[in-house]
Amino acid sequence: MTLVEKIIKPKLGLLELSKQLGNVSSACKTLGYSRDSYYRFKELYDKGGPEALIEISRKKPIFKNRVASHIEKAVVDIALEYPAFGQVRASNELKKVGIMVSSGGVQSIWKRNNLNTLDKRLKALEKKVAEEGVILTENQVKELEKQKSKREAHGEIETEHPGFLGAQDTYYVGNFKGIGKVYQQTFIDTYSRRGDAKLYTEKTAITAADMLNDRVIPFFDGQGIPLLRILTDRGTEYCGSLENHAYELFLSIEGIDHSKTKAYTPQTNGICERFNKTMKNEFYDSALRKKIYTSLEELQTDADAWLRYYNYERPHSGKYCCGKTPMQTFNECKNVAIDKSNQLAYRKNTSDSRNLYDNSNV
Repeated sequence: MTLVEKIIKPKLGLLELSKQLGNVSSACKTLGYSRDSYYRFKELYDKGGPEALIEISRKKPIFKNRVASHIEKAVVDIALEYPAFGQVRASNELKKVGIMVSSGGVQSIWKRNNLNTLDKRLKALEKKVAEEGVILTENQVKELEKQKSKREAHGEIETEHPGFLGAQDTYYVGNFKGIGKVYQQTFIDTYSRRGDAKLYTEKTAITAADMLNDRVIPFFDGQGIPLLRILTDRGTEYCGSLENHAYELFLSIEGIDHSKTKAYTPQTNGICERFNKTMKNEFYDSALRKKIYTSLEELQTDADAWLRYYNYERPHSGKYCCGKTPMQTFNECKNVAIDKSNQLAYRKNTSDSRNLYDNSNV
C-alpha cells in the first residue's frame, strides 16, 4: 500500500460506512471522526473524487500578513551571509540598517524558505556557491570549515571519485597457535568501497607502508589512477616524524597527502571499521571454525579468496554503490579520476613551461 492509499483509505471508509449504516453520527462515532470532518470529506469527494482527499489542511497562508518582499529578501540574505547568526542576532543586525523585523518574524521567514537551522543554512550556502560561484567571506568560510570538521568527526567523508581518498586501519585478528599475534592492514577506497587486506605478525610503520607498496599502489597504477590522499587514525604505525618514520616517508615519496582522524573519534574512519566488522562476521568467524591455520600464508590465501568475492561478486549498499559491487562502481567512475589526473598534469606542465620560459629571459 502506497502512502497516498494510506491517507485516502480511512476517509473513504468513513464515507462508505455512513452509507451502509444510513447514519452519519454512528459512522463518525465508530471510526473516531467528528461530523464536521465527515462533511468536509464528503464535499471534497463530491467535487474531486478520491484524489481530492489526499491533502486536506485547514491552514491557509494569509499573504496580506506577510512582510514586504524586500524585507523577506534581506532576512534570507543575512541567513546566507552570516549562517551562524540566530534569529535574535539577525533581527538586531537588520535593525541597524533600518529593516524592522522581529526575531519571531525572522524565524518564520527562515522556516518558510527552509533555512530555520544552521545545517540548512550551510547547505543552502554550499548550493549557492556551487551554482553561482560566489566568493565567500571570512565568516562564511569559517562556518563551512567548522561544519565540515563536525561532519567528518561523525563519520561523514567527502569523496569525489575512486582514488580521491583511501582509508587505512589496523585490525587485530587474534592469537594463533604456531603463528602468534596476527594483525590485518586494511585499506578501503572510500568512493567505490573496494577493500584490500594483508596479514602481518606485527604492527609497525614498516608493515603499514608495506601494505601500500605491495598491494594498494600497484593496483591504482594498474588502473591508471593516482591515489591522492589517505585517512588513518593516530596510531604509532601511521604517525611520526618524516625523517624517522617509514610510513610517513613512504607517503611523502609517493606524493600522497595524509589526513588523520580526530583524537578519540574512531567513527571518523568508520568505513574501515565497518569493513573490519564485515570481514570478521562473513569470513573470520566461519573460517576459523572450519579450519586450523598453522601458517600466515595459509590464512592470507583464504582471506584473498574472500576479498575477491567481496570486491567482484558481493553487492554493496554504500553511498555510491547503490547495490553494485565495489569493482563495478570503481570501473564505472574511474574515468572521472583519469580526466581529473590529466587536467592536473596539464596544469603542472603548463606552469613548469612558463617558469622555464621566464627563467630563460632573465
